[in-house]
Amino acid sequence: MLTFAILIPLLAAGALAVAPLGETVSRWTATVAAALSLLALVVVWISGGEGFRAVAEVPWVPELGIAWRVGVDGMSLTLALMSALLFVAATAWPIDLHNARAYYAWMAFLAGVSIGLFVTLDLIVFYVFFDLSLVGMYFLIGRWGHGEAQHAALKFFVYTLAGSLLILIGIIVLALNMPALTFDMRAMIDSPPLAAAGVVPGLVFLAFVIGFGIKTPVFPFHTWLPPAHVNAPGPASAILAGVLLKMGTYGLIRIPLQMMPETFARWALPLAIVGVISILWGSIVAFAQDNMKRRIAYTSVNHMGYTVLGIAVAGSALGSETARQLALTGAVLEMVAHGLITGALFLIAGAVWQRAEDYHLPNFGGLAGPAPRLTGAATLAAFASLGLPGLAGFVAELHIFLGAFGVYPWLAAIGLLGILITAALFLRMLRQMFFGDLPKERAGFTDLAGVEIALLAALLALVVLIGIWPAWLLGLIDAGVLIPVLGAGG
Repeated sequence: MLTFAILIPLLAAGALAVAPLGETVSRWTATVAAALSLLALVVVWISGGEGFRAVAEVPWVPELGIAWRVGVDGMSLTLALMSALLFVAATAWPIDLHNARAYYAWMAFLAGVSIGLFVTLDLIVFYVFFDLSLVGMYFLIGRWGHGEAQHAALKFFVYTLAGSLLILIGIIVLALNMPALTFDMRAMIDSPPLAAAGVVPGLVFLAFVIGFGIKTPVFPFHTWLPPAHVNAPGPASAILAGVLLKMGTYGLIRIPLQMMPETFARWALPLAIVGVISILWGSIVAFAQDNMKRRIAYTSVNHMGYTVLGIAVAGSALGSETARQLALTGAVLEMVAHGLITGALFLIAGAVWQRAEDYHLPNFGGLAGPAPRLTGAATLAAFASLGLPGLAGFVAELHIFLGAFGVYPWLAAIGLLGILITAALFLRMLRQMFFGDLPKERAGFTDLAGVEIALLAALLALVVLIGIWPAWLLGLIDAGVLIPVLGAGG
């Protein structure tokens, strides 16, 4: 089923690349392919199981220990499900396009490689999917973006490719230090290489942190993110924030945390400090932005900082196992919450661009009158992003900070300031856009309709469901090898 979830979008991309299909057929071809991937992943979820499940393996380069290996634990299945759902929403989202068939081909291609990254169990295949995701997003930004789209796409590609090369070096060193050459993630998790202290493990850890830190992104490797978001089409921004950024934090957990637990523990405090800096920097800079999309983009730096803080706490040798497990569960839950919430926010931003071709907040106001449904969706998403109780963001951040206070209490206290600033910046954005007098140039602004309402309702309903009843998702996240291995490594 996991191979099916990867191949269906890739086959759809191939069909869209060669078949002379119209815009509507292309759009629904990509959407149905993403929906079938989601359905396959739901089947795996329903099937249940502990540890890695739905495992399949076919030799690829046997002499190097490389194979087509797929399988999921609770964490990777959760992220794959969230990614597939976001691709359904992003491909179904109505948008005015030139050369729509190529656009939807790239969206389907990106869906296949993104899901593949989360479900593969081979580090070389992981790296292949990691790099292919850069190609898909590069074309989506560069060909269908606006403003300085080509410059933003180039900056995105160069930054993240540089990071991926560091990741490749780390992967090779890990494989060479296994008793038998292999790139099987399960083998490296069960018998972590480079366990001894020394320069080499530290350098390999640094390579992974920088490589995945660029993708996440964390301060100071975040500068590619705002232009990429501002100039990308709305659905592409939703995928960039909701799916591609999670590849960085997923990689931090799956590789250095699980495969280098002793080295990770030695460097957990500096990584936690980086996470807190990202929390504060992202929120402060976001508050200063007058561009709607740029403001939302910087909140991604802020929220991914929470995730990095949770991961660092989980990998620390300090505190209790319970505290570290709470932080790790919170980090994974934050990835899901951020994906759903920020994905919805960028789709809302895309709807605003479709109607006004403007993101400059001072040029808006009073939209609550002509667009009450847009106002309601944006308000709910904003409150979820600022961590209002009863919504998904609060549950995730509560887990992270409960764990952090048990390990690095002073860092946790500083990090809480980010929540206050985030609340201020979102409330200010809502006031600027939806309240006050309606400018004359916005007199013809139309409300959300049809497919837009349905897609946002689905995403935000999940945000509410996780907020009021998180047990079903927490059970899925914890149904894997993640926590036991971490406890052993800590």
